[in-house]
Amino acid sequence: MNWYLKVLKQYADFSGRARRKEFWFFNLIHYSIIAFLIFLIFFVSDNFEKDPDTILFVITALYFIATLIPLLAVTVRRLHDMGQSGWWYLINFVPYIGSFVLLIFTCMDSVSKPNKWGDNPKGKNNFNAIDQIGKE
Repeated sequence: MNWYLKVLKQYADFSGRARRKEFWFFNLIHYSIIAFLIFLIFFVSDNFEKDPDTILFVITALYFIATLIPLLAVTVRRLHDMGQSGWWYLINFVPYIGSFVLLIFTCMDSVSKPNKWGDNPKGKNNFNAIDQIGKE
């Protein structure tokens, strides 16, 4: 839950870097809340037989709209963590393969070195052995 709250505290912060853990825990909790609210909408409407309750529908829509900017911001910070520009988010709008490419990007490991968006958020420099050989 701390990862979820951390992202909400950085509401519209598109600078910096976000670890995989921060990104995926935020998404897990975010989509779990949305799924629960949608379940409540249909549970209150007598098991899909009546129209969904308007109040719960409005609450779900407001929650989704309120968390849209943090969702976008954490995705941009996740792209920064891999050394990519936040503009790569726009590949999401390419039909069929765009979302898949963004999914692959968010699953990739961080750049272990500091990059132009900041230091490694893991708090340590876990350079590769090849990097160490080049410095000796």
